[in-house]
Formats: sequence, structure tokens, C-alpha cells
Amino acid sequence: MPTMTEPIATEGGISVVLRPIEPSDADECSRIVYEAFGGIHDHHRFERDFPSLEAAAQLTSAFIAHPSIWGVVAEREGRVLGSNFLDERGPVRGLGPITVDPEAQGRGVGRRLMEAALERGAGAAGIRLFQDSFNVGSLSLYASLGFEVKEPAVVISGRPRSGPAAGIEVRRLEEGDLQACEDLCLRVHGFERTNELRDAIQVPVLSPFVALRGGRITAYATTLTFFPAAYAVAETEADMRALILGALAAGEAPASFLLPTRQAELFRWCLDEGLRVVKPMTYMAIGEYREPDGCWIPSVLY
Repeated sequence: MPTMTEPIATEGGISVVLRPIEPSDADECSRIVYEAFGGIHDHHRFERDFPSLEAAAQLTSAFIAHPSIWGVVAEREGRVLGSNFLDERGPVRGLGPITVDPEAQGRGVGRRLMEAALERGAGAAGIRLFQDSFNVGSLSLYASLGFEVKEPAVVISGRPRSGPAAGIEVRRLEEGDLQACEDLCLRVHGFERTNELRDAIQVPVLSPFVALRGGRITAYATTLTFFPAAYAVAETEADMRALILGALAAGEAPASFLLPTRQAELFRWCLDEGLRVVKPMTYMAIGEYREPDGCWIPSVLY
């Protein structure tokens, strides 16, 4: 692949420059994120992931500022056409969000942004992402670049009917819990996500929680009320149910998390509790992948 800042041609016949994202790109990239996601969601009549430009700006600015999240932009004649990010906080990389200005879509810009991220993450154990299942364009692009479908999933929302479960303690996660949570993630997934969990402790709106059975941590979540950042692991489905009920009972915000639907019993339990499906998504991966050995909730990255 050409080096960064060297002009390259897209499949649509335009010449673009790829370069590392900079803080000064935040406003334009936020606008593109807001308009690109809004356009596809409105077209298919799904709720917007970013209900306002401010919401898109918060995520985009946070990603640009984070030292372990790599970003790239595509520009033509000084005008930013799109951006992409690669989360490098763990051994598995999380890709996205990737967005292209609606006026430049369909001209190969997205493919070039994806290729740049794949080249950046080539040495990782794997690269993973989620895409909206109704977006057949992105599904086809990712598959053509080597990503394989691993799980169907849905975004879940609402407030459960039941209160906290008996016999399992649920409390806020503390710094001293990180090692036990890392060990649990290793058992379930075969890799750790401790840096993300450590970051979540520093963001009050995320409110990480743990569930303890017999005084031992058997489940944890970064959050269960903001699906892009919500990931959770549990030894058993009972532990995950208790974690969901206890964490949501501790606040007033509704549930907002991704649920792989092959966990059929947990999916049915969510529906029985009055939670609703917001939209379908598809989990895709390149590289090493092991079927989880336990109950799990992924973030929008993986």
C-alpha cells in the first residue's frame, strides 16, 4: 500500500491522500460521522446512533485524543472526505467507526480507509468490528477485505421488570477488581481487555459494575447503558442476568447494550423482562478467533 500522505487513486477514479488524523480535524470528522450514520439510519428507518452533532463530536474528539486509538483521514485537495479508527488498547484491535462524507460515498474512499487500518493492525492477534446488518454496502466491503461473519447480534434497550437477583452481589467496580476481571475475560475469550476497563473507571457516566457469587467476581461490565462502550463477560448466564438487573437497578438510565443472539436463552430472558430490540448488527473478524466460553456482551468494537 502507498505510504501515508502519498496521493492514491480510488476505485471511483478520484485521487485522495491518507494521513494521520489531527485534533484540527475534529469538527469536520464529527460532521461526517453525524451525517453518514444519520443518512443510513434514516434511510432504513432505524433510530440514529448519534441523535445530535454534539453526540458525534463527543465520540470523535475522545477517539482523536486517546493515545491508544489510531485514526486516519482521507482528503482531497485539502478537504476531508472521511475517517477511520483502530482501537489498540488490547491484543485484539477494534475497528471503527469508519465514515465517508455522503457526497463522496460510492467512490472507493471507504475501501482506502479500511485498507489503511488493516495495514496498521496487521501484527495484531485479530481485528474485529460490528456493522449495521441493514447496511449491505458496508457488509459487502468488509467481506471483500477478508472479514468473516462471527455472530448475529442486536442492540437491546429498556428497563427490566425484575429487581436485583437474590444470592449474587452486584456493586460498582473498583480499581482492585481489575486483576480478577482480567482473569475472567481471559477464561471466557482467551484475551484481556483490561485497558478498556481501566479507562471506563475514569468515565463516571459508564459506571462499571461487578457481580460476585460467594465473594468471587463472576461477571463484570464496563457499562450496560451505552452500547458503543458496553462490554461484559460472565461465567454463566445466571451471573450475567444478575449483573444486568443489579447494574440497571442502581441507576435510572435504560439498558443499551449489544447481545449476540445465539445466546438464545439470555435473549429470550431479555425479551421476557420487557427489553426491546433496537436494531440488528453483525459481528465480523479477521485473524484469531475463539468461541467464547461463557456468557458475554460485546462493545460496538468487538
